[in-house]
Amino acid sequence: MRDYYEILEVAKTSTAEEIKKAYRKKAIQYHPDKNPGNKEAEEHFKEAAEAYDVLSDPNKRARYDQFGHAGVGGASGGGYGGGFSSMEDIFSHFGDLFESFGIGGNFRGNPFGGRRQQAVARGSDIRIRVKLSLKEIAHGIEKKVKLNKLAPCDECHGKGAKDSNAFATCTTCKGSGVVMRVTQTILGTMQQTTTCPTCHGDGKTITAPCPKCRGEGTTRKEEEITFKIPAGVEEGMQLTVTGKGNAARRGGINGNLLVVIEEEPHEEFQRDTNDLIYQLPVSIAQAAIGTTLEIPLVEGKAKIKIEPGTQSGRILRLRGKGLPSLNGYGSGDMLVQVIVWIPKKFTKEEQKILEKLGASENFKPKKVKRET
Repeated sequence: MRDYYEILEVAKTSTAEEIKKAYRKKAIQYHPDKNPGNKEAEEHFKEAAEAYDVLSDPNKRARYDQFGHAGVGGASGGGYGGGFSSMEDIFSHFGDLFESFGIGGNFRGNPFGGRRQQAVARGSDIRIRVKLSLKEIAHGIEKKVKLNKLAPCDECHGKGAKDSNAFATCTTCKGSGVVMRVTQTILGTMQQTTTCPTCHGDGKTITAPCPKCRGEGTTRKEEEITFKIPAGVEEGMQLTVTGKGNAARRGGINGNLLVVIEEEPHEEFQRDTNDLIYQLPVSIAQAAIGTTLEIPLVEGKAKIKIEPGTQSGRILRLRGKGLPSLNGYGSGDMLVQVIVWIPKKFTKEEQKILEKLGASENFKPKKVKRET
């Protein structure tokens, strides 16, 4: 998968306006009206649209800069995908933008050649939040959720009509689902198609609506959805489960399920990207003469050596004992911060011992270099 900045030929420091101008240039270069029947141009057109969709959104762009394609829906095996599956998706998503460019943005079917089809409706997306424990984040997990969502009507099978005879050809578009108009653009004179205002792209009208859904083709229904969350996700990430959103009116493409990640706080660890931070309390004696202590990991435990003379605040690193990278390239570290614990109260005997030690030249504080 190519780098999005490379696709639009912009620098990573480019402003939003510079990215928009670069996309405009690509959209005009590979637009279907300039490249009829050209499959290579079609792929470039889709590629540029995907790149602009990510880089024009500040949140998506930040996740992409940090995690690459995986951060914006490129995780494998989970049913996610950040790209556009069809030309309909692109023109539906960027229709207003294309109009502002002065080029066509209302194509349906195959704008690069071949027989035009009727407009394809798309259901709305559903956004949910899923809380994950640190252990679930470390290993990835399969989740099941129950959603009350729009589903195809089981009586009319999503058609919206009482039966197969309850349709009539739309008199406005003559069954094509689109009407054509001629416009002047920066590319010259263009024939531009728009969705038929009478049948809304269906190409036909309903003469007798379904009594259950009243012609909508959808009804509310509870559905259990299973999806996988990859290891290494972070708070605020959004994953896309394609086609699991609301059903479209009278057939068409389902919307998507958008899964927003929430992290449950851990009682012992703090997270810093893929590293985990653990504060280890040690006694004055342990820090002074050294010892070996056991610490918890996300799963299991590990032994760590405290060298004699260890200063409070020192960071000990256990490599590879943190969280896995979302991209699958290794794991973070466990950072153990040593905290020398000093009691607030002492017995008389302890007081005498400490006073004696304090008088010793060896126990007088000296300036030391910061240990990490």
